[in-house]
Amino acid sequence: MAYHFENIRLEKGMYGRSGRTFSQTLEELDPSEHYRGTPMEGLDAFQRQLKRFDIKVKGAGSDRVEKFFHTMESAVLFPEFIARVVRQGLEEGSILQDITATVTNFEGMDYRSITSVPDESMKRLVRVEEGAEIPRTTVQTQENLVRLHKRGRMLVASYEAIRFQRLDLFSVTLRQIGAYIGRMHLEDAIQVLRDGDGNANGAVKLTVGTKPISGTRGTLSYDALLDFWSQFDPYTMNTMLVNSDVMLSMLKLPEFQNPLTGLNFQGTGTLTTPLGAKLLRTSAVPAGTIIGLDRNYALEQICGSEIMVEYDKLIDRQMERAAITSISGFAKLFRDASMVLLV
Repeated sequence: MAYHFENIRLEKGMYGRSGRTFSQTLEELDPSEHYRGTPMEGLDAFQRQLKRFDIKVKGAGSDRVEKFFHTMESAVLFPEFIARVVRQGLEEGSILQDITATVTNFEGMDYRSITSVPDESMKRLVRVEEGAEIPRTTVQTQENLVRLHKRGRMLVASYEAIRFQRLDLFSVTLRQIGAYIGRMHLEDAIQVLRDGDGNANGAVKLTVGTKPISGTRGTLSYDALLDFWSQFDPYTMNTMLVNSDVMLSMLKLPEFQNPLTGLNFQGTGTLTTPLGAKLLRTSAVPAGTIIGLDRNYALEQICGSEIMVEYDKLIDRQMERAAITSISGFAKLFRDASMVLLV
């Protein structure tokens, strides 16, 4: 049985289409829905092209890098392979999805978000009498633009150095590049949560031992955590970002010593807090700092681009300096949906 994907002509220009990735262009030429009920069901258009050229990218029997360059058309697949593996590394272990309320795709480097700043009267749920004016919520654009940042790494390797390497082994390095880029994006997100996005919307900073947080400065107590949690009304503190030092301090609190909490942590490495918040550890948070947030209302991620690679160089085997980049930024949605506690 002949398949349409075997007759598609692959060329460099498939990477340069505005608003379309290489994979999206392939899907337009070879829709996956046409393969329902066939042995190719479950594969996307790119994976079908790998099948076409018999390129195995995973497992002990994976091919060597040079397999991509047996023909000019198969070489066109190499940049997309790199982009996919880097994206996999970016997403593996990433906690961005746990702290962002929404993701916006945007073409450009300067983005203007929207906001609503309710006063106390707007936060209250009041009964509307017959004929009375209905309370209003005003949504407006932010005064200052949110700047997106390009983050990336340079792939420095000659074709001769990697041509005989197995694709499975080469993927390990590419995933590490993705992890580096993901770490940069996370640092950007945490900075916006703490200091705002340039629109005077930095998080309220509270200190242990200073009202309304009880306790002694430099010491974390369960009472201080409860006081911090109580500041989020009408929001809910359902996520906490901490460094390793604060994580250790929490684990040593008597309230965290009950058998169920300890068993869960020892078995899965996940700490369920008595406050009901998801506790996330990252070294991107400064020592002695807790960032609490309502992940449903605190942060917007703006994606200016997918993972981009210098496809011309990679296709032509000029890999001495090939850039792998991603453009992203973050905007604060509701200022009071995130707060900072200094221990």
